[in-house]
Amino acid sequence: MLRPTQENESSSNFGNRLEMRELIIPLSAPEATDANRFGPKAANLAALGQAGLPVPGGYCLDAEAYRLQLKSLGLEDSARAVFSAEDFEARRHALDVRLGLFDEPIDESLRAPLLAAWRELMAAPDTLGVVRSSALVEDRFGSSFAGQFESFLGLENETEFLTAVRSCWCALWSTRALRYMATHDADPADTAMALIVQPLVHAQASGGGLSQTAEGEMLLSATWGLGSAIAQGEVVPDRYVLSRDGEVLDMTTGRKTHSVSCVHGTQSVDRELAEEPCLNHAQLSELGTLLRKTEDVIGGPTEIEWTLDSDGIKLVQARPLHVEKPHVPDEIWDQRPLLRGHPAGIGWGTGRARVVNCECELSTVGPGDVLITKVAGPALSQILPHVSAVVAELGGSTSHLASLARERGIPMVLGVLDATRAIPDGSTVAVDGVAGIVRWIA
Repeated sequence: MLRPTQENESSSNFGNRLEMRELIIPLSAPEATDANRFGPKAANLAALGQAGLPVPGGYCLDAEAYRLQLKSLGLEDSARAVFSAEDFEARRHALDVRLGLFDEPIDESLRAPLLAAWRELMAAPDTLGVVRSSALVEDRFGSSFAGQFESFLGLENETEFLTAVRSCWCALWSTRALRYMATHDADPADTAMALIVQPLVHAQASGGGLSQTAEGEMLLSATWGLGSAIAQGEVVPDRYVLSRDGEVLDMTTGRKTHSVSCVHGTQSVDRELAEEPCLNHAQLSELGTLLRKTEDVIGGPTEIEWTLDSDGIKLVQARPLHVEKPHVPDEIWDQRPLLRGHPAGIGWGTGRARVVNCECELSTVGPGDVLITKVAGPALSQILPHVSAVVAELGGSTSHLASLARERGIPMVLGVLDATRAIPDGSTVAVDGVAGIVRWIA
């Protein structure tokens, strides 16, 4: 049964189509804050909105819908047989589950109410939709799963919407997600995938924020267009350091060479605009206030994702943040050549530099090496457990890989200009993941 709360009756008249507990709930409903049903990502977003913070509207889909679809396809036994991302038989069962969830149509008992909710959300002219993962294991302290699942933006019609739902469900069984779960002692058969469905925010600028750094400050990053360019480590974003009172302490414009939008795709940004800051002081002050309020709602240090459209700033995600005290380096490194970049905010590490120019070269990286690369996207998460530090030419402090590095305690510095050319392969490297400094001995 799909029954909105009374106060949302006018905007969420979904009707009674499932003879079971409510599976589709507006983000404004009190039940939406239940992380055991809707996952921490959806629950946190619902809690922010209900606390009066600016959050896009929409609804969340209970993880029980995923379980019902899995059962209707007879895939429960295959799911329970997946105990490893590396074992051949386990991978075969995982592939069976992924293909089944993606290829087979959604059970009609779920499909009809899903489409009813979608049509209501899309009733306003020129509305595009968003479907985002909210797994029950996602966005928890110590297991953010940043960039490990899927989100789909700019959905135009029912076919795209249903495909996005199936794609988010089957993403729980990707090799990348299974490897991440294995390192966090999570069994994929014991978890489930809830979803968030919202109208697209037509972003003029987007970014992330940390409510606390190791130095006790707040940090914001920003780029033009959608925030995926930051999340995927494709640009060097603007970086703003704020005091806890919201005073702007430092501002560094990034190398925002391109922007991403759902309408125009990826576009080059002209040099003049690329070098302009995305945020003015009033917007920085507002984001500083939102960071502090988000911390109050979540109950501790918080990492956010935000977006800015013609109506103002909106929060689109919040997760717990791991903060570590700064490390005092040995004096031996003080006189060495150095490069500066955007710190992920944690750790100090040393090791042999291994310069990698593409993912095909990751096999050359040994245990304890320092990975030097151009793009630090979520695909590199598989290498994090084995390296002592990461240095990348692109990306910023709020990228997905930076989030994963923080939870693992891996020092990381991003946005380091010419790192792959300046740092000799095989040299001994020291990475200060708090100060954002990289030094080496050739």
